[in-house]
Amino acid sequence: MFFGEYEHTIDDKNRLTLPARFRDAFADGVVLTRGLDQCLDAFPRADWDAVVADKLAPLDPFSKEHRDLRRFFFSAASVAEVDKQGRVLLPPTLMKHAGLGREVTVAGVHDRLEIWDRAAWNANVTKVEGSADDVAERLAQNRV
Repeated sequence: MFFGEYEHTIDDKNRLTLPARFRDAFADGVVLTRGLDQCLDAFPRADWDAVVADKLAPLDPFSKEHRDLRRFFFSAASVAEVDKQGRVLLPPTLMKHAGLGREVTVAGVHDRLEIWDRAAWNANVTKVEGSADDVAERLAQNRV
């Protein structure tokens, strides 16, 4: 399970050093793809395969929305290896999608890492902190 947030820098060759505590989870490779909130998602290969099997493969190919969602994730997906220094090469198209500069935040989000431009991450955290109580209350009311 991935959790925590880590400030990192992308080097001049578009390589990101993954947080040391998570590198073993990516020993079999990393799948990078577009995230839904202007970030990148980084999945260990096995977890990506589970997301595909559980969430993406069952989507109805006759539904335009489902086809669009599949395209969103699959067309941008890239398999990468983590080098001996714990770095992964970020494809330019994915960096553009997420608006990544050199300063990034890597956030552990249960089954994946999210890679955010640091300023965008900070803005998102500020926004979420302002509404977390309301969201929790609505979720609690839906349980009843």
